[in-house]
Amino acid sequence: MSVLLMRLAGPLQSWGSAARFVRRTTENAPTKSGVLGLLAAAQGRRRDADLSDLAALEFGVRIDQPGTRLRDFQTAHHSDTLKAMPLSERFYLADAVFVAGVSGEAALVQRLYEALLEPVFLPYLGRRSCPPSEPITIGEPLDKGLEQALREAEWEASARVRRRRAASGTAQLDLLLDSPPEIRPDLTLRDLPMSFDPRHRRYGLRGIRTLQVPAPGTAGSPQPSLPPHEPTTLLTPVASAKPVASVASATPRTA
Repeated sequence: MSVLLMRLAGPLQSWGSAARFVRRTTENAPTKSGVLGLLAAAQGRRRDADLSDLAALEFGVRIDQPGTRLRDFQTAHHSDTLKAMPLSERFYLADAVFVAGVSGEAALVQRLYEALLEPVFLPYLGRRSCPPSEPITIGEPLDKGLEQALREAEWEASARVRRRRAASGTAQLDLLLDSPPEIRPDLTLRDLPMSFDPRHRRYGLRGIRTLQVPAPGTAGSPQPSLPPHEPTTLLTPVASAKPVASVASATPRTA
């Protein structure tokens, strides 16, 4: 089996699994359907193409920088009647960074990697209005397990976020992985793509197991500590100081 890791970073991202009608929400992390849609687009697959090989890939994502949730709204008018359409809410993740991975047969994973280098359709992070701000590919496919690859991948958060979290001692990252059928999942989402055909989109249920892992480069290493602050270290010790005459002995007595 082979693993392809992807860097998902951008000003805005939106990964909906239950977005319907006028309320378009986002999950806290990239969805399997969204990432597989990105890969299918990079390969140039049409929306009515077979997705069974992609759906069979094992999927996981590590939350390197959670970002913040942003709420927006959208107005529209009917193109023929010019009648105002209902106001719709749109939710996004701002300034978020993730490392996502897929694992499967080596030849397929290699083709997906090559497609990301020269995509047929431009990739976006959940919605067309959310382009990536950095290259999606992190490196060539790896010959290791998906969980191991995600644990060991370089921490992609910004330097500011890495410093702040390491200094606070909270350098733990959330990891979301496909749950095997024999294990009870921690979460369940309708997030397994069966068809992207706009006439009849279909998604199956997907079990997810969640865990926390140390941020790479911080586990087992002591945090740097500041030297003790002792403001008197430059003062001359009392024992070696020259005696000073008291005011009483230095003042002559008067009759």
